[in-house]
Amino acid sequence: MRQFGLIGFPLSHSFSQKYFTEKFLKENISDAEFLNFSIPDVTAIETIFRDHPLLQGLAVTIPYKKSVIPYLNSVNDAVKETSACNCIKIRGAIKTGFNTDIIGFEKSFVKQLKPHHKKALILGTGGASAAIQYVLKKLNIEYLLVSRNESLRAIAYSDISPVMFLEFNIIINCTPLGTYPDTEKAPLLPYSLLTPEHYLYDLVYNPPLTKFLQYGKEAGCTIKNGYEMLELQAEENWRIWNS
Repeated sequence: MRQFGLIGFPLSHSFSQKYFTEKFLKENISDAEFLNFSIPDVTAIETIFRDHPLLQGLAVTIPYKKSVIPYLNSVNDAVKETSACNCIKIRGAIKTGFNTDIIGFEKSFVKQLKPHHKKALILGTGGASAAIQYVLKKLNIEYLLVSRNESLRAIAYSDISPVMFLEFNIIINCTPLGTYPDTEKAPLLPYSLLTPEHYLYDLVYNPPLTKFLQYGKEAGCTIKNGYEMLELQAEENWRIWNS
C-alpha cells in the first residue's frame, strides 16, 4: 500500500485528505492511502520519514512551507526562488521539494484577470504569499506586501491610503483570516472603497464565501476563492509523486 500525506498544524479541516480519498475511490486506485500528519513542530517530520517507509509523497501546509526545506535533499528552482515548498516527493532516503502552489494559483487566477488589473496588494508574507509573488512577477503585475506590522518588505494595513486602495485594485488574501470556524474575521481593509474594478482573490476556501469575499461581492467586484487553486495544486502534486 503506497502512502501519501499532508503535514501542517492544525489539520482539523484538511482539504487534501478528503480530496485524495475521494480521488482514489473515483479512479479505482486501490493501492494508495492518504494520511494526515498534524504536527506541532516541524522537527517531527523526521519521525514521519522514519516510521512510514511506504510514504511516497507529502503535501505541506501552514505553518511549515518554509521551515520544511532544511529536511529535504534537494529542491526545484521554484522552491529556491520562493523559499517555500508545499510538495515533497519521497523515493527512499531521497526527499525532493517542489512548489505547486505556483501552478495552482496561476491557472486559477488568470481566468478572471482583466486588462485594468495592473497592481496588487498581497495580504500576508508567509509561504503561500511567496508563491503568489512569484506568479505576479511572471505576469508583470506590480505588487505590495501588506502585513500586520510594517517592515522592510511590507507595509502595514494602516498604511493603505484611499488613493493606494483604488490604484492597487487586485487584493489577494494569503492569510488564514476568515477560515472556518472564525468566519466573521477579515483583513483590516477600507472595504467601503471597493469598486467593480477590484479583483478580490482569497486563498481561503472554507467557507466558500469568506467575509473578505462577501465585501467584494456586495461592491460588485470580481471575486474568487482558493478551492480551484487547491484542486489544481493537488493534481500537480499527484503527477509529481507518481512521475
